[in-house]
Amino acid sequence: MTAPAFEEVAPGRDCGCPSCVHARRAGPRPPSGRFAGHLAARGVVIVAAAASAALGALTPAAAVTAPQAPPRPGAPGDGSPGDGEPATPQGVKSPLHGPAGPLPTPATPAPATPPPATRTQIIDRAKVWVAAKVPYSMDDYWSDGYRQDCSGYVSMAWGLGSNEWTGSLDQFGVKITKEELLPGDILLFHNPDDPERGSHVVIFGGWTDYTHTYYTVYEQTPPNARTQATPYPYWSNTSKYVPYRYKGVVADAAGAQAADDAKAPGPLAGRAGPSRPASHGVPGYPGRARFRPGETGPHVTELGERLVRKGFARFYPAGPGPRWGDADRRAVEAFQRAQGWRGGAADGYPGPETWRRLFS
Repeated sequence: MTAPAFEEVAPGRDCGCPSCVHARRAGPRPPSGRFAGHLAARGVVIVAAAASAALGALTPAAAVTAPQAPPRPGAPGDGSPGDGEPATPQGVKSPLHGPAGPLPTPATPAPATPPPATRTQIIDRAKVWVAAKVPYSMDDYWSDGYRQDCSGYVSMAWGLGSNEWTGSLDQFGVKITKEELLPGDILLFHNPDDPERGSHVVIFGGWTDYTHTYYTVYEQTPPNARTQATPYPYWSNTSKYVPYRYKGVVADAAGAQAADDAKAPGPLAGRAGPSRPASHGVPGYPGRARFRPGETGPHVTELGERLVRKGFARFYPAGPGPRWGDADRRAVEAFQRAQGWRGGAADGYPGPETWRRLFS
């Protein structure tokens, strides 16, 4: 049996002779000195072609390399292509509607105080783009005038009078801690070395559970605006995301509990009960720090008894007691959810607004 010979000329495209057929299957002979490097890459084809020419039993369709395994889908946020965390290039700071929009004049300087916005307004605005599936773009502007990238999305939700970018959004907010995060705050990652590829900003929508390891995110990312449960602080670059609170945020009826809970707790003064001096403007409220695991006192019993009267007795199989426990937390969370609060506003720990509604 003779080994098949490689032709030095290109095989005829339509020629049916064994030599041309074999040459078309095996491909052109590589230049001298490089054959060894390419042999491994085409080894399967050459062996299959040689067997076909010698035995005449292998069909042309079989003389191909083995199929490759499908690409790994990638864990969300690992940075690989198609992994659920697309790149988020962004445009530069610009006026509403972009270059076609009205440019600020010296007579109308930027406001020293950001426009006021409640947490409910911020989240509701974020939901509008999610519902509309606004496509991601660093060049296009949505009908409301805001650029369709991550920083334009936050500019829209906060109600700013311009399109900011990740390098300027911090000027409209103040740094906060993870424990202080409330719906409407943001998590900002700005990479000055490569801002178009390495930066991103998302809107915090509230914790998904009491462990505070996942939260509801609102973000503008390819292919369009979305909301989903996301690990804190984000899928990748976890050490670089910084929480910020909008300087113009104001409390509203639905978000009063969440906004007030972020304030420092007042001291326990006087005896237990609503007759105690006011804390955070709420009579009898002893302060958020008094409702933590291991804390004891008459204020815990008083809270539990009030929850029972409000219809949440099912959480207390043995009745309320003076030591704060999981039964108290679950009862408070149920009461907060009954007020229509969600996310971080319904964390199971009584803030001043929770206390006020319980005792009003």
